[in-house]
Amino acid sequence: MPHVELPRDILPSDGRFGCGPAKIRTEHIEALAGPGSVILGTSHRQRPVKDLVGRVRARMTDLFRAPAGYEVILGNGGSTAFWDAAAFGLIETRSQHLVFGEFGGKFAAAAKTPWLQPPDVREVAGGMRTAPEPVEGIDVYAWPHNETSTGVSAPVTRVDGDAGALTVIDATSAAGGIDFSIHEADVYYFAPQKNLGSDGGLWFALVSPAAVERIERIAASGRYIPEFLSLKNALDNSRLNQTLNTPALATLFLLNEQLAWISRNGGLQWADARTRESSRALYAWADATEFATPFVADPADRSQVVVTIDFEESVDAAAVAASLRANGIVDTEPYRKLGRNQLRVATFVSIDPEDVRQLIRCIDYTVERITV
Repeated sequence: MPHVELPRDILPSDGRFGCGPAKIRTEHIEALAGPGSVILGTSHRQRPVKDLVGRVRARMTDLFRAPAGYEVILGNGGSTAFWDAAAFGLIETRSQHLVFGEFGGKFAAAAKTPWLQPPDVREVAGGMRTAPEPVEGIDVYAWPHNETSTGVSAPVTRVDGDAGALTVIDATSAAGGIDFSIHEADVYYFAPQKNLGSDGGLWFALVSPAAVERIERIAASGRYIPEFLSLKNALDNSRLNQTLNTPALATLFLLNEQLAWISRNGGLQWADARTRESSRALYAWADATEFATPFVADPADRSQVVVTIDFEESVDAAAVAASLRANGIVDTEPYRKLGRNQLRVATFVSIDPEDVRQLIRCIDYTVERITV
């Protein structure tokens, strides 16, 4: 089907609306090509890279308003590697997982190991949210702060279960874009390729003193833990501002630039207000439009950083996304496994709210002509 040619005056200034890897600010790419290029191709054990890791850790501590005793640790492999590392070195006996999308389910699957008791999995259909429930014998309660696949957000609230139980939050698409209290979590982990405006390949976690004690105790227990997936190794190396093996230096540089940019503009509160402005524009449009409806029915559960919009059958969302892509507006397709007639739009902090409003104009213009 031929695409709809969009007028230039309604095009967004930047057409990247993907949920990850997400938009990296042009200014930061230019900085990487300039001063940042000095660290590329240099030893990660030398002072320039260690200083960069130290700045990233300090800026994360400030951004998330971490109290005394919380530490920022990091390792290679992204959130997928962290799930396996947690199965080896954070879950002591049994975990509870809230599954309201693809990524909560992946952590639950990683916890099904021979050395742990079967996890307690609380799963609901896409577009809905479930809540944690204290259960005797559970020592880790885990769920996503924001489910990237469905556009459902869940509050970060500590679970008061057995003594010593940890609240562990997957924040990959929330970190840096949704305000919350770090006091409510023992582990808040993420990869930096969403709101934090960088590339993939690394994971970061803010860990409480209780989580540090758990990591060290399991490491000393005699349980087999692969070196690459050892949280104790990550903890020890992070305290030296390094990783066990070579990190992605460009990722670290871009992340540091993004953290500094968010801080200059007002920190997490500013970022939260910016993503809310963008997402509210999309939800208000979908509520007012005859052919579109927010996928997440309960407004309280709707994400402010990943907006999923269902289209009625008369409008082919895939054709709309393809036409937008032909005009340079990319990655508005839905999460592939949902299989829905919908668009999924990131409203991460790097995305200008005015570009979101322009995107809405482009969608309306396209739908009006593609359905004729």
